[in-house]
Amino acid sequence: MITPPVAALAARLPAGRLPAYVHDLAALDGHAAAVRAALPRAVELYYAVKANPAAEILAALAPHVSGFEVSSGGELAHVRASVPGLPLAFGGPGKTEEELLLALDAGVRRFHVESERELRLLAALADGRPGGAPVDVLLRVNLPAAPGDPGGAALTMGGGPSPFGLDPRAAAACVPLLRGRLRLRGVHAHLASGLDAPSQLAVAAAVAGWAREFGDRHGLAVPEVCVGGGMAVDYTRPRSRFDWTAYGQGLAALAAEHPGVTFRVEPGRSLTAYCGWYVTEVVDLKHSHGEAFAVLRGGTHHLRTPVAKGHDQPFTVLPVDVWEHPWPRPAALDEPVTLTGQLCTPKDVLARRVPVAELRAGDRVAFAMAGAYAWNISHHAFLMHPAPEFHFLA
Repeated sequence: MITPPVAALAARLPAGRLPAYVHDLAALDGHAAAVRAALPRAVELYYAVKANPAAEILAALAPHVSGFEVSSGGELAHVRASVPGLPLAFGGPGKTEEELLLALDAGVRRFHVESERELRLLAALADGRPGGAPVDVLLRVNLPAAPGDPGGAALTMGGGPSPFGLDPRAAAACVPLLRGRLRLRGVHAHLASGLDAPSQLAVAAAVAGWAREFGDRHGLAVPEVCVGGGMAVDYTRPRSRFDWTAYGQGLAALAAEHPGVTFRVEPGRSLTAYCGWYVTEVVDLKHSHGEAFAVLRGGTHHLRTPVAKGHDQPFTVLPVDVWEHPWPRPAALDEPVTLTGQLCTPKDVLARRVPVAELRAGDRVAFAMAGAYAWNISHHAFLMHPAPEFHFLA
C-alpha cells in the first residue's frame, strides 16, 4: 500500500516535523501514463485541479493531460503560473464578473456555462473587448437520470434539483444568446461521482445522445461532449482501481457512434488520490470504556476527507522501536483502535475501530489515498495547530 520511497522518508523524518504530506511523483507519473494510454487518442484528458492543485502535482501531470479544468479565478491564476501553456477549461457555478474578465485576459477560450445569467454576462464581456478569437462555450446541462444510472453514487451533482448546470429547457432558451464572439463548442454534463466504468459509460452514452438530439433540434453543430469526472475511488479497497481499460474501450465504441464528436473527460481524485500519504505520529494511546484510542499529531484539520465522506482512511503502521521515556509505553495489542487527531471535537476521527496487531505511542502511521481532496479542503485554522510539511518525491 505504501511505496518504498514514501516509507523510507516517513521513517527518517524527526517527530517534530510531523505530520507531513508525502507524494510519490514517480508513482503519479506511472499512473497518469497508464490512464492516458487506456483512453483513445482522440479523447481529451483534462485534470480537475480542485482535487489537488499543488504545483508539483500539476507539473507531473502536464505531460499526460490535454489541459486543466479550473473552477475559480484563484485556480486559474495558480495554474497559469505553475504550468503555463496548456489549455484551460473554466467551470464551476457562480462565476463572478471579475473572474470572467480574468479568464478572458488570460486567454481562456473554453467556458462551461452554468446559467443564462452567466451566458449573458460572458457575452457582454466578450463582445466589449476589441478583436480576439471566438470564445467557446459548453453548456453544462443537468440531465434527468439516464437509464442504467446507479442509485448509489458517492456524490450526486445532477439528475434532479441542483445548483449545478442548466435544465434542458433552460439550455434550449440559451441558444439565441450564442452569437457575437460566443461559439457553441459543445455540451458538458457531470452528474455524479463514485461511478464504476460501466456506469460511467452509461452516463456518457446518455449525454452524447442528448447532445446530438439538442444539436439536431436547433440546427447547431455540437462538436464536443464533456462527460466530466467522478471515476470511482474506493477507500474501503485501497488496492482496487477504476477500470480505465474497459472505460477507454467503451469510449472508443461510443465515439464510433458519434463521428465528428470529440469526447473529453475531467478526472481529479482518480488521478492523484493514490500518490499521496499523510504521515504522522501516535502521541498517545489509551483505553476508554473498553475501547482503544490512538491520538495522533494533526487530524482532520489537515485531512478532512474521512469525516467528509464518512469512511475510514486506510493506513499503514510504521513501527518505531525507540522509546526514550522511563514510564511504560502505551499500546494496543490485537484489538480494534480508533485513530483520532488533536482537535477538541469528537468528529476528529480518521479511522474508527480498525483492527491492528500492535500500535504503540511513538509509532508512525501513514494514511494512504491522501493525494486528493485532502489538505486543500480541510479547515486548517481550527485550534491553530502547525501546518504539515509537504514532500514531493521524484
